[in-house]
Amino acid sequence: QVQVVESGGGLVQAGGSLRLSCSASARLFSFDAVRWHRQAPGKSRELVASITTNGSTMYADSVKGRFTISRDNAKNTVYLQMNSLEPEDTGIYRCNAVYSLKRPNIATWGQGTQVTVVS
Repeated sequence: QVQVVESGGGLVQAGGSLRLSCSASARLFSFDAVRWHRQAPGKSRELVASITTNGSTMYADSVKGRFTISRDNAKNTVYLQMNSLEPEDTGIYRCNAVYSLKRPNIATWGQGTQVTVVS
């Protein structure tokens, strides 16, 4: 069974940086896309960034210019570099691996990693 595991979360001051990792137990080419989501307390889940097999990326407006998603196919890992962090970025960050963009709800989810940004 394919698994994805997140790491790299933590506590950081506003303006700081963190790099999250999403490591898959299968080759990244097994998936059409890998996505990062976040959920803040009392808020609905938000798609933060996505990267496809061919390297195309997308970002939520709230993180454009601050976050960068990338992939290392040799390590089966997708990264989320987060710079200029704001308290509003606080939440649980989870990645999911989407097998087919035609059926994006069929995906493997990780357990998540906590990001806390303090002012």
